[in-house]
Amino acid sequence: MELSIQTIRFLGTDMVNKANSGHPGIVLGAAGTVYELFQNHLKANPKQPDWFNRDRFFLAAGHGSALLYSVLHLSGYDISLEDLKEFRQLDSKTPGHPEFRHTSGVDSTTGPLGQGVAMAVGNAIAESYLAATFNKEGYNIIDHNTYALCGDGDLQEGVTMEAMSLAGRLGLNKLIVLFDSNDIQLDGPTNKAVNDDIEMKVKSMNWNYLLVSQPNDLTTLNQALELAKKSEKPVFIEVKSIIGYGASAQGTSVTHGSPIGEEEASAMRLRMEYPYQPFDIPKEVYQDFDQVFGERGRQSFKEWNRLLLKYKDAYLEEYRKLKRIIEGTIDIDFEELIPQVDIGTKEATRVSIGKIIPALSEHLVEMIGGSADLTSSTKVKGINGDFDIDHRTGRNINYGVREHAMAAITNGLALHHLKAFSGGFFVFADYMKPAIRLAALMGLPSMFIFTHDSVAVGEDGPTHEPVEQLSMFRTLPNLNTFRPANANETRHAMRYALSVTDKPSVVVLTRQNTTVMQKVSYEEFKTGAYIVRDLDNFEGILIATGSEVELAISVQEKLKNEHGIFVRVVSMPSVELFLSQPKEIQERIIPFSCKKRLAIEMGASLTWYRFATEVFGIDRFGKSGKGNEVVASFGFTPDHLIEYYLNM
Repeated sequence: MELSIQTIRFLGTDMVNKANSGHPGIVLGAAGTVYELFQNHLKANPKQPDWFNRDRFFLAAGHGSALLYSVLHLSGYDISLEDLKEFRQLDSKTPGHPEFRHTSGVDSTTGPLGQGVAMAVGNAIAESYLAATFNKEGYNIIDHNTYALCGDGDLQEGVTMEAMSLAGRLGLNKLIVLFDSNDIQLDGPTNKAVNDDIEMKVKSMNWNYLLVSQPNDLTTLNQALELAKKSEKPVFIEVKSIIGYGASAQGTSVTHGSPIGEEEASAMRLRMEYPYQPFDIPKEVYQDFDQVFGERGRQSFKEWNRLLLKYKDAYLEEYRKLKRIIEGTIDIDFEELIPQVDIGTKEATRVSIGKIIPALSEHLVEMIGGSADLTSSTKVKGINGDFDIDHRTGRNINYGVREHAMAAITNGLALHHLKAFSGGFFVFADYMKPAIRLAALMGLPSMFIFTHDSVAVGEDGPTHEPVEQLSMFRTLPNLNTFRPANANETRHAMRYALSVTDKPSVVVLTRQNTTVMQKVSYEEFKTGAYIVRDLDNFEGILIATGSEVELAISVQEKLKNEHGIFVRVVSMPSVELFLSQPKEIQERIIPFSCKKRLAIEMGASLTWYRFATEVFGIDRFGKSGKGNEVVASFGFTPDHLIEYYLNM
């Protein structure tokens, strides 16, 4: 055991030294903690890293990636010694912070502090919901724990506290957080920044608290983990440690984020009686991991597969649903479930989503989500009642006013293959942006649904009126942003969001009514932009999104009838999908030879100039007043837009 722990310490240290970059402090201080977790508790199979019923491990303190990579390598995951030597190098399997889908054994992308614990909460909700939905007497098909390792920095981030508060309220008893408690952060002792009583804090949130008071006391840690696995509440284990353990500067912030150097590492080897050269790993260490962690994982995996086959025979329909979730596929007829609404239908697109989600959820057991204390306004709500301690099959999550945690928890649900969605006011996307960015980075099909999409919010004023948020998301890589014009486009947006498997979706909806002016096929919608109304010999193009599409059609009609000017109207529900089309399709819909191309949207104008010669947008904060009056005050009326177009 001690040899294996020492090997983890020095392997991680050697990686950081070779890269001349990284964080050795947590590697040296928490090596024993991670060893104990992997060797004696974590249930996983390195040869089947995506096994659905494995225990999950979230390295919330993602700067400790060298620690994680070392343990994954020794445990038998597809990370070679050469990969470890390429730590933090361009295009290596071992980047500076762990990246999901990039490195075998990494259960989530972490690094921005706080995200890991919040995603772990989402994962624990998913495990609990799936177990309640699919398990039968004698068939515990879904039965695993979710672990997270965090540091002081994670606990200082608000998103962690938001998520832990909800986890305690929901009694997520298979969630175990290990706190690497060394009283040091980058800028020095933590008492310069915080003096929280962490025990009282977590207990007040309905967590069980356990303490391992002596560094490297694995006997007590083992006992704590055994108790944690039997708890009826989420468990927080504070493990006292020494940052940079073994280095001459141990216990100080010097070891947090800078290599200790070859000379110091050599001196450590002598002091700690570790007679192996850098990247020289004793065979006994590989054997240690294989005989304990590896064997447990192999046996657990075999037993689960045998049980799954019996489950298939006994509960074929449930098996098929579970298999679909595991494979990430959808098998429903969207056209039948949510048919297009009739032309002339007038309703806010938030009302449309309130009809679409329940209709789909009845046929997709994997759909789960909720809103941040705004359900009556967003209409974004899961079915089957509230997910709670005594109702684990409820699919509506009462997030409370916790937007940031909601977004990160949504990612945790999606990591467990659920079709997870969240709801909130669009202006509060600012609170959710870090988690949405991580969803895009991980390629997760999380669905973030926003309502109250513009200055049409009205009386609540500029604090609640989004203007820059659409541009923010349209510049985020690997994300689809939808701003549907009406009920039919909303329907298509949700269909696309549910079908995509490698990127998240942001769906932005109106509070005000919009009228269905036309029907559009799903194939047309998927191009990201399409011609809504066309006129022969058009001289200009009006490009619009959301409620402004209806406005653009009114402008088109008045230009024709009152001025004899013909223009084309294009709806662009998704800029990203349009930009992904071949140039010939883009040119057919918005020919650049047309010299008068006007984009119309109640938001920031900057990103529209790639399509338009002129933009009628809003590049200032909103106003408080009746929604229609605020909209008119910014010039979003047919007459004002006609005047603007004529003067282009």
